[in-house]
Amino acid sequence: MSKLFSISLSLFILLQSFGISVADVAQMDEFIEHAQYHSEQYGDNVFVFISKHYGELKADHDKEHQEEKEDHEELPFNHNNCSHIASVTVFVLHTQKQDYHIPELLELRKDHFFYQEPSSSIHSEGPFQPPRFS
Repeated sequence: MSKLFSISLSLFILLQSFGISVADVAQMDEFIEHAQYHSEQYGDNVFVFISKHYGELKADHDKEHQEEKEDHEELPFNHNNCSHIASVTVFVLHTQKQDYHIPELLELRKDHFFYQEPSSSIHSEGPFQPPRFS
């Protein structure tokens, strides 16, 4: 039972992340009925139907067929309310103009890494010494 619950919860979260709600799944029968109507009335296939209602032909289709407006509102995936939109405003009060300059390369070295002995007394006698074998 717990496996069934975890699988269904994972599927629900996946659908929510794609923006598909439970209401969209419940409206799939209206989608199929309206697609059949377009197939019978206009001879549209599925790709043309999707383009007319969700793609690049949507604006033209909405202008030409105002009588189908109520049917178009009942189709799934028509989310006109975007309650998840957030706006971010940034104010920069103190700006300083910095002149960027390119550092000059004086000479090219073959060895880029070298070890320098520590000069403080804490490193020569203190607790920062490697272990000694006796």
